[in-house]
Amino acid sequence: MGFNCGIVGLPNVGKSTLFNAITSARVEAANYPFSTIDPNVGVVAVTDSRVDRLVELYKPAKIVNTTLEFLDIAGLVKGASKGEGLGNQFLSHIRNVDAIAHVVRCFDDPNIIHVDGSINPRRDVEVIEAELILKDLETVEKKLADAERRAKTADKKAKLEMDFVQSVRTHLSGGRLSRYIVRRSEDEELWLRDMHLLTDKPVMYVCNVHEREIAAENSYVRQVREIAAKENAKVVVVSAAVEAEVAQLPEGERAEYLSGLGLKESGLSQVVREGYDLLQLITFFTAGPKEVHAWTLKSGSTAPQAAGVIHSDFEKGFIRAEIIKFSDVDRLGSENAVKEKGLLHVEGREYRMEDGDIVFFRFNV
Repeated sequence: MGFNCGIVGLPNVGKSTLFNAITSARVEAANYPFSTIDPNVGVVAVTDSRVDRLVELYKPAKIVNTTLEFLDIAGLVKGASKGEGLGNQFLSHIRNVDAIAHVVRCFDDPNIIHVDGSINPRRDVEVIEAELILKDLETVEKKLADAERRAKTADKKAKLEMDFVQSVRTHLSGGRLSRYIVRRSEDEELWLRDMHLLTDKPVMYVCNVHEREIAAENSYVRQVREIAAKENAKVVVVSAAVEAEVAQLPEGERAEYLSGLGLKESGLSQVVREGYDLLQLITFFTAGPKEVHAWTLKSGSTAPQAAGVIHSDFEKGFIRAEIIKFSDVDRLGSENAVKEKGLLHVEGREYRMEDGDIVFFRFNV
């Protein structure tokens, strides 16, 4: 699994249409609020031109791409944290995702009703963020009550935790997202992570624009970019309608269709690319005549940790990693040519994996 991403936003902003297009899941997409009750889940294979090249070189019997899981979470409204529009049910699903794709409506269309009667991306973003903050405050209050109880036992660490949780409550009460809380120690990082706060999750804004405006940014998109710049967040501009049309085309015709619209890549490709950057993920490969397999790994991970992604036994019994670089095998045309040039690297436990590494693990259990 690459990563999983929760798609959130107000009703009628295009979440389900976008979800349908990028996952081909054919879920209901209707012009009225709460047409999505439970989260729809779709898993898509992540296309990677490097996999295509490795398949060309190794001619494997099996190909395994890395994947991305999307959860289409029902439209949130003002009051969702208190149960409005079944909001509490929806908010609980967000806790399980790695990142949040916040879809913001950035198009005018009188035939598609906006839940608040007008198009205002700044207001829409604030509504969603306010609901997430309010839900987090509920979580923090419960955690604070527990921390205060333990602090009465004269446990110094419990007292430090109580003070930290109180500071988190103050931070959230000021209308600020928890991901901007400064963690001063490993303990504080652990305490914050243990609360699983919704506003601590990394976010990318997905601006859904009209297909006529996909190649040029409108004033609505610029509003979102201003918000994202202050939060150091990612922004992806897509047209759910265009993505729906692309999904209907044969694979070989999609690039030409996108090019005709002035686009270099699909919305899905943009979301994946920005998502990997947002979560600081890299891709490494295992390759041979039996299988070419793409694997997702946290940037900065060691070779044994990468081995553990494949199988826990590989990490436990790790001996060494034999690594060639994709750029080398791509340039020289075969693994044997890379070895003949002396470009195969034998690495130990301290080696930090790099994006594009092709690795063979030696292990003993």
